[in-house]
Amino acid sequence: MDMNNKLKQVFSQIQAEDELKNNTGVFVAKKTQGYTRVKTEKLQYWVYAASCVCLLLILFGGVWFYLTPTAEISIDVNPSIELGINQFGQVISVNNFNEDGQELSKSLNIKFQNYTDAIKQILNNDKIVTLLSDNEIMTITVTGTDGLQSAKILSEVKTCTAKQRNTYCYFTPSEEVAAAHETGLSYGKYRAFLEVQILDPNITPEIVQNMTMREIRELIDRLSDDNDNTTSSYSQQGNGHHGYGNNYKRGQGNGRENQDGCE
Repeated sequence: MDMNNKLKQVFSQIQAEDELKNNTGVFVAKKTQGYTRVKTEKLQYWVYAASCVCLLLILFGGVWFYLTPTAEISIDVNPSIELGINQFGQVISVNNFNEDGQELSKSLNIKFQNYTDAIKQILNNDKIVTLLSDNEIMTITVTGTDGLQSAKILSEVKTCTAKQRNTYCYFTPSEEVAAAHETGLSYGKYRAFLEVQILDPNITPEIVQNMTMREIRELIDRLSDDNDNTTSSYSQQGNGHHGYGNNYKRGQGNGRENQDGCE
């Protein structure tokens, strides 16, 4: 074989090796790029999934926060209902504790309204107007886990009821609520029941449940007279509205005009 042929063979081998290297590099690149794409897609999937989970947690957390009551308002005439109030002052629940309360609840459209608007609607309800015109007694009791919010609600409720006759507003510790509900009473009526039971231990929650607040008041007065106890623990506070006192005595309200809160 002459020199020229040998050189051609050498160059051919070199070119073949270069071509093999290039083909191998392309193959490896394709494979590697594929692995990278798969890993990237998986990473994007998990990032998306994690974002969805976080969004759901935020969403459900917000709903839970909104629907968690931080205060309650118990309204008792004979209809006995309780309004659950959230941190934003919205009515998130309406619970009733007797048949009259159930009937009143059905006639109201106060859920997710501000509590002052809810109180105004209740005071303007035909049944409530009639009861108060007939000299019945209404008690509105505020309780809650947030002391500042409870004090604010009590103040505004007193303003809303400022011109109502025979209407009494006061605060009760939240610890009493569970005990009241165990007896099947609203905590406004429960406080009156406790006073009755002191005078007559034979009186049961079932007896008190369907009595009007006026009837309970008269029962307390009668039992007090029978026990030669002429001093009622429900002491009248001037205009018939008071805040952190315990109870009330029959009175005629104050007739003041409404101020801020329940125009």
